[in-house]
Amino acid sequence: MKTKAVRLYGKQDLRIEEFDLPPISNDEILAKVVTDSLCMSSYKAANQAADHKRVPDNIADSPIIIGHEFAGEIMEVGASWTHRFKPGQKFSIQPAIYYEEGPVGVLSAPGYSYQYIGGDATYVIIPKDVLVQDCLLVYEGPGFYPASLAEPLSCVIGAMHANYHTKAGSYVHDMEIVEGGKMAILAGVGPMGLAAINYALRREDRKPSLLVVTDIDQERLDRAASLYTVEFAASRGIDLRYVNTLFMDNAVEGLRKIADGEGFNDVFVFAPVPQVIEQGDAILGFDGCLNFFAGPSKADFSAKMNFYNVHYAYTHVVGTSGGNTYDMKEALEIMTKGLDPAGLVTHIGGLNVVPEATLDLPNIPGGKKLIYPHVEMPLTAISDFKEKGKINPVYAGLAEICDRHNGLWNVEAETYLLANFEGLNN
Repeated sequence: MKTKAVRLYGKQDLRIEEFDLPPISNDEILAKVVTDSLCMSSYKAANQAADHKRVPDNIADSPIIIGHEFAGEIMEVGASWTHRFKPGQKFSIQPAIYYEEGPVGVLSAPGYSYQYIGGDATYVIIPKDVLVQDCLLVYEGPGFYPASLAEPLSCVIGAMHANYHTKAGSYVHDMEIVEGGKMAILAGVGPMGLAAINYALRREDRKPSLLVVTDIDQERLDRAASLYTVEFAASRGIDLRYVNTLFMDNAVEGLRKIADGEGFNDVFVFAPVPQVIEQGDAILGFDGCLNFFAGPSKADFSAKMNFYNVHYAYTHVVGTSGGNTYDMKEALEIMTKGLDPAGLVTHIGGLNVVPEATLDLPNIPGGKKLIYPHVEMPLTAISDFKEKGKINPVYAGLAEICDRHNGLWNVEAETYLLANFEGLNN
């Protein structure tokens, strides 16, 4: 079986190559990748290469396939796994796997660590490492792109599960956000912030009574408000406020006033900016929990924190990096029940754009860049489909479909693209 994939050979050395996959063993599965979502973590891996904790040292001779937010279809199942999986099933991957080797555990992940599996490929071999750790997850919902976005959604699910609170006189941590509490999502209208808003509004088990989302980019705030409306939040019993802190004389005082002067139970910081972290700390209420979600790239990154409040006001700080398998399963389940992560997606492209787009990811505006590995297509903003449609009827068809879905990517558009992509270059 031949595959075409984007492989990492060294720092900023990404190459699109076609090569043969070996026959699968009894403990492996052959799969077709239908979609992959580009992630800043891939940008970091491409720039750090072998210095990255999940990337092997020998990639110059044994390159790895990049991409870890992917979904597709099972093609062939090794004999040891026919009791669990079958050809034709749709799947998602929990990429963050761990296995013990000697006295120190090994961090490993598709998209960082393997020669024959990664999201930016047409066909892959799912290895035993993934299977034995229950990280190949069957997806039964509509389309493929939601399953591709299950991994980023699982990250915000894990973050909310990781927050904790305490009771006076007890050392037991009460895990989770406060039911009916006050929540703030700071710098919260990037792709991951949108995922957090979507999840917070649609949870069935617990939700805040007040949700404040801040940013300093009014255009992005307006887009978030059009996707996840105040009216819908109200129907869920949530008072949702979108706030541009750039227009506040004193952001801390203004935000605390929205919370009736009491501060917030749960604060999530979605940008690695010291001032935003310190703002989050300052708006915490008694027994409040600050979750530093954004991953900094510098090992010496730091910010001030009020330790008087840590001691006397019982404030806490936690950090999460990715979701676990249970979070992934919850993401897939909630999507089959109606949560659509399409609001995260702003660009669509083919495998041909992955090297350049990955290395330039911080400079490309918008949200998630969704890749279809079997498609050759320039990286195109959904908002540009209509203009391109003046010349190419395939783009015109995509524009018409997306217009009927509030300007968002959707299963109908995905189906249309996969059936008509050969016409993109005519």
